[in-house]
Amino acid sequence: MSDQALLRITREIKQIQQGADLSLAVTYDDSDIRTVRALILGPPETPYQFGFFEFTITFGKGLTTAAPDYPAKPPSVRALTTNKGRCRFNPNIYASGKVCLSILGTWRGEPGEEWSSAQGLESILISIQSLLSNNPYENEPGEGDDLPLDLPEDMLTELSLYAKIRHENLRIAVIEPLELSLGILPNGSTKIIAERASEGDEADEEDQKLSENDKPVVDKFADLRKRRFLWYFGSYIQTIDTADSDISRKRRFQRMPFESQGNTMDGHFDYPELRRRIVLLREKIICETHNWFFEGIGVKEQELGIASNLQRQYEHIVEDLKRQRNFAVDLELVDTNLFLWAFTYFGRPMSHLDGGIFKFKIYISPRFPEEQPRVFVETPIFHIRVSREGVLCYFPRRTDEMRYHIEAIVAALEEESPPYDPRTTVHPEATKLFWGTPEDRKIYYRALRRSVEKSAE
Repeated sequence: MSDQALLRITREIKQIQQGADLSLAVTYDDSDIRTVRALILGPPETPYQFGFFEFTITFGKGLTTAAPDYPAKPPSVRALTTNKGRCRFNPNIYASGKVCLSILGTWRGEPGEEWSSAQGLESILISIQSLLSNNPYENEPGEGDDLPLDLPEDMLTELSLYAKIRHENLRIAVIEPLELSLGILPNGSTKIIAERASEGDEADEEDQKLSENDKPVVDKFADLRKRRFLWYFGSYIQTIDTADSDISRKRRFQRMPFESQGNTMDGHFDYPELRRRIVLLREKIICETHNWFFEGIGVKEQELGIASNLQRQYEHIVEDLKRQRNFAVDLELVDTNLFLWAFTYFGRPMSHLDGGIFKFKIYISPRFPEEQPRVFVETPIFHIRVSREGVLCYFPRRTDEMRYHIEAIVAALEEESPPYDPRTTVHPEATKLFWGTPEDRKIYYRALRRSVEKSAE
């Protein structure tokens, strides 16, 4: 591959990593930038809502030296969120990982829909994301189908497809990757293979199998998944509660017309079990977050660089707040631990938060900035950016310095007219009111004011 092609790939990766699109994330193999991993967030208000769909994009491999380089030819794309090759999430996304798109040259398209050198990595990801729609039937079929798939006359079939995608989205695209990264088995127990091996015990055959086949070498999206899971926990529970009231437990999935042997989404519904696993995941992630405090004690005792770096950052932020006479923010360490900051926000005068006193805990990982801080609101507040469970959703301009995180926390609380984006509004009830009718908006602000008044009591 030419140097020019490699430079273009590098530029396109950075554009996505530094961009404002919250539904796309990319990383790459440290040894070969031609192998890119991408995570696409399932679009809101679809059966794929807030699922984490992972893909590999490979540039140039398999081409002869005489073949055209990227971007003259598209890269190859493979879906990884397939339940180990057992689940077809979409007519165009196969259980084998094949992604059928005219832009990739894997499906015939109309004139003008083919690949061109003006397209790039982001346009590929957006095209794939468009397949994750509210009506997957609208997508053309892939390999093995000679004619476009007609919409079903029986709407029950279409609803059955929606229902099973919604269920498997939670199970396969949300729960299982998080259980894997946290070492949780589906029955709720925790993998302790490494610890048992160190004690001289032999792991049983099933544990060995799980360890070898399930755990990726490095999950660079693990932290992103955990933070987003805490944001969207309320939405996941809301989805489960709504679906569980409509669908009987253990009901089998209906086979769709486009599905064929070995290329299906088979299984049965079990929303009570999904709820149990979702709740357990939240408990484990919260526990992991709290453990950063104790890890931080050891890091400080060992005088590692991250401790001194955070000490400098904390001192600079506090000094800047004093110099700016910023009386809206108070910051201190909890028990002198650099990995747990106590943040108090005093509501800005003449705003909806005027008079409020809100306390936060900012947990910082000893692996910061690779793992990002997690912010919990200790003072109850009815706010579109604060989940029912007290998790704050915010977006720093830069992720590698804590001063940007402090700025972003304040900005998230004070933003008066945020654009509608359900990926950033993590309190479903508050979101519905804020972007509802004018009367709904009044109800929202009354609820917000009540929480402000209670905070000052």
